[in-house]
Amino acid sequence: MNWIVKFLLSGLAVLLTAYLLPGVSVEDYWTALLVALVLSIVNIFVKPFLIVLTIPITFVTLGLFLLVINALMILLTDYFIDGFLVDGFWWALLFSLILSLFNSLFADLTKDGQKS
Repeated sequence: MNWIVKFLLSGLAVLLTAYLLPGVSVEDYWTALLVALVLSIVNIFVKPFLIVLTIPITFVTLGLFLLVINALMILLTDYFIDGFLVDGFWWALLFSLILSLFNSLFADLTKDGQKS
């Protein structure tokens, strides 16, 4: 049951992040849920492969290149979903940073709710 709440909150995080950024648009909440799902799948299957391929540049940039990989995952998700539009790399980078912030905040909320 907890994963359902996390999934719904991830969709909400996508929706809120898109609302805050003028360079990102999400059609509706169902599209935001689809974005959350596809982004999770892309992060599970594609992201580790890219991380391994870019270990040298990630090492040289002290890990900052991982932000580029996160932005690329957002752009890849944009490619697969029609109702989700990201206007470019910099919007994808900002989207990934703010989305991570929202997901962290929501994870703290769900963790606090479990303690009670």
